[in-house]
Amino acid sequence: MNGPLDAAAVLVRFLTRRFIGEYASDTNSLYRKRLSIDGRHLNLEVFDPCSQRSEAKCVLEEPVAWADGFVVVYNISDRTSFLDAKNILRQIREARQQPLGVPVCLLGNKQDLCHIRQVHEDEGRCLAQESRCSFQEVSAAESYQDIAGLFTQLIRQVMEHLKYRADRRRYSGSKSMAKLINNVFGKRRKSV
Repeated sequence: MNGPLDAAAVLVRFLTRRFIGEYASDTNSLYRKRLSIDGRHLNLEVFDPCSQRSEAKCVLEEPVAWADGFVVVYNISDRTSFLDAKNILRQIREARQQPLGVPVCLLGNKQDLCHIRQVHEDEGRCLAQESRCSFQEVSAAESYQDIAGLFTQLIRQVMEHLKYRADRRRYSGSKSMAKLINNVFGKRRKSV
């Protein structure tokens, strides 16, 4: 199982609480889930653009434009999947060149297979630090709680990021409105 299938295993584990060892998909997948976090009811849409088996390549053009957060998954027992994850992080960084980018998490899966590890935890941490994203290692096979915690944390970060963006727009809009009002009404003409 390589990187794209690891992402599907993590995603299915989060959405259904079940682990599916063999996962076959030949199309991009969009998953929906209703959940409640911090008393807020949310409709979550998760798009897995890497669920295709072909060449382990992942094209992120459209999802990068509309996604509010990213989880980039690699297999700790497969160096190639780590290199693919590094490439995906680069694509996200290049496509989303904003001062405050969206939340991103680099996730090493298959922690239960650490005896055949090809990617050391420090390498994952270092890549996450370089990419300015969070990092975690989990086992989709062993722990639903770790994966649920990861997604919950990411969703909270997304909600904070969206609130910050909305507040900035509101502030920027009110500043523009104040400037407009000042231009129209602010200048007093001298009476003759």
